Amino acid sequence: MLKKYTKKMSRFQTERERERERDRQTDGDRVEGLPNHCHEKVISIFPNAIFHTQTTRSWDFMGFPMNIPRNIPVESDTIIGVIDSGIWPESDSFNDQGLSPPPLRWKGACEGGENFTCNNKLIGARYYNLFTPNKNTSRDDTGHGSHTASTAAGRPVDANFYGIAGGIARGGVPSAKIAVYKACHGTDCYGVDLLHAFDDAIADGVDLISISVGGKYPNLESDPIAIGGFHASERGILVVQAAGNDGGKATIGSVAPWIFSVAASSTDRAIITKVTLGDGKTYIGKSVNSFSLHGTSLPISYGDETRCHKDVARSCAKGCLEPSAVKDKIVMCNNYAGIDEVSRVGGLGVIAYVSSSDVSYVVPTAASSLNGDDFNSIQSYYNSTRSPIAGILASEAINNTDAPHVASFSSRGPNPFIPDILKPDITAPGIEILAAYSPSVSPTNDKRSVPYSILSGTSMSCPHVTGAAAYVKSFHLDWSSSAIKSALMTTASRMDASKDQLAEFSYGAGHVDPRKAIDPGLVYETSTEDYINLLCNSGYNTAKLRQLFTINSSCNGVNAPKDMNYPSMTVRVSGTSFSENFTRKVTNVGVQNSRYEVKTSTSSDYRIVVNPTILTFRALGETQSFEVSISGKINGYLVSAYIEWTDGVHTVRSPVVVYSNNSINEPIFSWAHSIGSNKIFYLFLAFLVNYI
Repeated sequence: MLKKYTKKMSRFQTERERERERDRQTDGDRVEGLPNHCHEKVISIFPNAIFHTQTTRSWDFMGFPMNIPRNIPVESDTIIGVIDSGIWPESDSFNDQGLSPPPLRWKGACEGGENFTCNNKLIGARYYNLFTPNKNTSRDDTGHGSHTASTAAGRPVDANFYGIAGGIARGGVPSAKIAVYKACHGTDCYGVDLLHAFDDAIADGVDLISISVGGKYPNLESDPIAIGGFHASERGILVVQAAGNDGGKATIGSVAPWIFSVAASSTDRAIITKVTLGDGKTYIGKSVNSFSLHGTSLPISYGDETRCHKDVARSCAKGCLEPSAVKDKIVMCNNYAGIDEVSRVGGLGVIAYVSSSDVSYVVPTAASSLNGDDFNSIQSYYNSTRSPIAGILASEAINNTDAPHVASFSSRGPNPFIPDILKPDITAPGIEILAAYSPSVSPTNDKRSVPYSILSGTSMSCPHVTGAAAYVKSFHLDWSSSAIKSALMTTASRMDASKDQLAEFSYGAGHVDPRKAIDPGLVYETSTEDYINLLCNSGYNTAKLRQLFTINSSCNGVNAPKDMNYPSMTVRVSGTSFSENFTRKVTNVGVQNSRYEVKTSTSSDYRIVVNPTILTFRALGETQSFEVSISGKINGYLVSAYIEWTDGVHTVRSPVVVYSNNSINEPIFSWAHSIGSNKIFYLFLAFLVNYI
């Protein structure tokens, strides 16, 4: 027995070696090693996989300025639980000047370890180290947790990264409380620790959970974040999760409908690094480069005098570069990863090739990454010049007129486990975000120490939505977690599908707009029973669902997954021609007496009919049902459509997506990426009938 949970979720864990698992014998439904009276409460057995953390102009870009109207008394009592790599409690972003004490309903504790102090901003801290027993602190040792926590709820601080991206770094709800649950050490987050963190966060009384962590798993039943997230949702706690950083279609890692899944996109500020050549030409590359060469042009080295074959050396592979050959030179690398190697052996600068040039990352030496055309031009200059030279300038911020655009690294749909539920749900800023950092660790592989750093990832977009959700909640304490999620999705800004072939599979309902979300007009309420009905239709039986969801529910009269009352509408069809229907109901949260008319997108590829076309409400809280019919033919990856309900003041928009197996191939998921040791730890989960 490794761990037993006794709060909101009851379960136990035990360890098996790989060899024992291979030899494991079953007898009917009996699980080896478990007493007969215990195995009936076991929900699932799955590897305790290692999950990974996913990596301020942004709030202003969302139309959310510092002086936006706030409900400060309620915001100050809102508690955001952050499950991540810990926090740097001394950061200015977490100062508690002028803040009220924790609300009386708070049941958590400050158990952050030695020399760790909480305050009226950072009101709670816990750490989990079942497989890392020497890690006895909630203190952030990667910078990731401090970054995400401050993005969601950090205090306003005048900050920059060595003069780059200077301005006010702040969270969405600067007055809100933060409770930290350190389940990640380095970039690894064990499933056992994640479940323990969920258990504590629910019992402690947080209002929302932000988790910028993801992994690969074969089904929902084996996903500790989905399991922990459901129990949080059942208690009225909205869980916001990063979509993942794997890029490409059908790579989405956050798939459960009760979890708010967030993609990453750009803002109107981009960070660039210019490269100058001896022929007078200048190229614009990407990096966060704080190093100055003082305007000096240096000789270029490109696979010269190396320890490896020239083609390998030109990728700047580890161990290939001869230090004497790159000293006081700028090195060209065919691989972005070569930047670290050049820095290690003493090169003064790097010009690196990168396939996707939409993101700038912090670099350990003067460096700039360029796309294929520009890199090839510099190659031609090198090959045609007797003594080629180059210069690399310090980074600068420019206006990005293409924003918002979904990042190339952002994981995309369709949903691999529930094909008729659209994922991700929404997108938010996740590129080149300045926020708090841990001074105990360098932002790259060097000796620098910074209080604020620039990171990119869905890890960064996730806390933007967490902060936005907390802002909405501060105006609507009586709203359910699904109502808050619906408000943010149906008021999201429309994205341009012509810029992204995967359209809604990249950005969900659109780009988050917190200001509009506090007054959405109508919301789609999704209940626990709705989630259970969906899973009943996905192969789960009544007995297992009762154990998993701890309520007395049965799989009777199940609706199709596409008809779950979700703010988006999605269906997978078998061919290219289709005719499909969706049923939905909306709840009036706007004006007591209101009349909404429907508007739909139009295209030669499809026809949408909504019945009825008018919804009339005479009371707040009143619900009305409607049906959406769509027919047509898929040309390309998917049909990207929408419906809008409007009363002249509110616009309630829902994406409508139709796709086929023929247009998007589903990936094969493997455990190999997730397991990083010579053991597999098996996690046995047993839930009591009721919460304790």
